[in-house]
Amino acid sequence: MTYGPATILFFVALYFVPTVVGAVRRVPNIGSVIVINVFLGWTFIGWVVALAMASRSVPARQS
Repeated sequence: MTYGPATILFFVALYFVPTVVGAVRRVPNIGSVIVINVFLGWTFIGWVVALAMASRSVPARQS
């Protein structure tokens, strides 16, 4: 069974959802999110941990 380029692109985009969420939300530990996502994201647990880290509440910036 072969997959088309659109299917492969969809799954690659899905794999990097935690990284995108963390970047958009500007979490302070984005480097950790990226490392966990890249190296452990292939396990479902690693992907969920990266998503949880990217989704955590961000402290308000003090000016």
